[in-house]
Amino acid sequence: MGATDVLKKSFLDNFQLAGELDIVDVVITLALAFVIGLFIYFIYRLTFSGVIFAKSFGTSLIMLTMITSMIILPISTNVLLALGMVGALSIVRFRTAVKDPLDTIFMFWGIAAGIALGALQYAIAGLGSLIVGLMLIIWNLFKSKKHFPFILVIRFDDSCKKEVQAVLRKMPQGKLKSKVVSQGMMELTIEMNIDESEVGMIDAFSAIPGVHDASLISYKGDVVS
Repeated sequence: MGATDVLKKSFLDNFQLAGELDIVDVVITLALAFVIGLFIYFIYRLTFSGVIFAKSFGTSLIMLTMITSMIILPISTNVLLALGMVGALSIVRFRTAVKDPLDTIFMFWGIAAGIALGALQYAIAGLGSLIVGLMLIIWNLFKSKKHFPFILVIRFDDSCKKEVQAVLRKMPQGKLKSKVVSQGMMELTIEMNIDESEVGMIDAFSAIPGVHDASLISYKGDVVS
């Protein structure tokens, strides 16, 4: 028996050519995938710092963990399915845009946990997810939350320009993002970091005659001008 035959035999001994999975392992794996996926969803909800929480994305984290483990289960025990699955998945293209890099990390976390569970490495999936979750919670606790980014949009007449500027001087210093001037009117878009207790300062604009509206919009710093 040559070296090539030894390698082939060693490789095939670790797989089943047409084996079946134990139903108990399948149930345990999918149940643990649901629990860990739910834990990932809980950490995502707890550490979410965006403007609008998308419940559908959180639900997809649970399903992603379960589906990934369901894919890895047959691959880890059947060499023919493993080779076929590589070819099948190589033609799949996902075009859903993920704007927040942290959302991509949570998706990768769900995939990694699903792979570990599908390979029946329950300790790695459970302990690894627990450590990652604790690190995210600790980071979220120490992260500064004193000031939040806001976009202030003001539309007013030219006649009250000085009054508007006087109110702006009392607010935290901001950065002018855009200025639109039309016949007798002006619109300012200003980016500023303000505390929650300072949000009420915008009410001062309503007392100025000539101010049409003033809007304070929370955002995550992804506005490009």
